[in-house]
Parts: sequence; C-alpha cells; structure tokens
Amino acid sequence: MQRLKLFLPLALFAILALLLFRGLELDPREMPSALIDKPLPEFSLPRLGAEARISRADVVGEVALFNVWATWCGPCLREIPALKSLENDYHNKNIAFVSLSIDEKKDYQKWRTIIADKELTGIQLMADNNWNSSFVTSYGIKGIPRFILIDTVGNIINSDAPRPSNPEIRKILDELL
Repeated sequence: MQRLKLFLPLALFAILALLLFRGLELDPREMPSALIDKPLPEFSLPRLGAEARISRADVVGEVALFNVWATWCGPCLREIPALKSLENDYHNKNIAFVSLSIDEKKDYQKWRTIIADKELTGIQLMADNNWNSSFVTSYGIKGIPRFILIDTVGNIINSDAPRPSNPEIRKILDELL
C-alpha cells in the first residue's frame, strides 16, 4: 500500500505530461472553427469615399475576403503589397475585397492617409468601436491581421484564412471561382 502511495503521484504526473505534450502538437489552424458554414454576422459600416453604408447584403452574391487590420499593426502593413497583388490578379472576378480597420476613431485621418498613400483599393471600412466592434467580437478576433473568407451565399468558409502572402489563398480562391 505504501508503494502505491508513492507510485500514484508519479503515474498521474506522467499522464498529465503526456496529455499536455499531445495538446502542444495540435495546430490551431487545422482545428475546425465553430463559425464554418455559419452566416456572416450582420454589420452596417460606412464605406470610405461613399455616403452609403456597406452591410452583409452588399457582399452576398460574390466571394468575399475580409481583411481585419489596423494602421499601427506591423504585420498588417507588411501584408499590403501581397493584398494589392491579390486584388489586382482577381480584378473583374466574382470576389469582393473588404478591408476593415479596427483603428480608434482618433486615428481616422491616419487610416485615410495610409489608404491614399498605399493606393489601397477594394471596400475600405472602419469598425465602429475598434476591438469592441460587433464584427470583431462576433468572430472572437484577438489578433490581427485576420482574413475571413465568405462564400457567395454569405456563409463563412474560413474564419482564419491564409494571408495574401501565403500562396495557399490563391489555390482556395481559384477553387471557389
């Protein structure tokens, strides 16, 4: 009985270590998202350079690639050349490129300047409440850049799609179009 008391904690430690090790091997990008095949959440945000607002209904009917970014985000800014190339290569195809900035309202002019200086195209939106906007919270977005791929009926295909700099995104878009 005395030996069992000594062996039991060691056995429990070994089992916990094995479970932890197994969990560390999992790639979160390969784990299924609860958002897949669910409708894109409703939203209505003002579009830069237009008086009209953009909503979910405006992107239904074509594939949409949402880019959630901010002007202060280094990785977001590094994706811009690849995003512009992707937009250029898929111009006049049934795909909408929607960039949603989560900058704070005080940085509105900085956001507009970057869009102009970098000659960004596509649909340019600014979230209504930066990290607390309904769009960001609906997706549980905790880090950016974040790319979300939507099908033609408005359902989420991939809630953490490959970045434009990753060649995999082109394969996915080609399959959808």
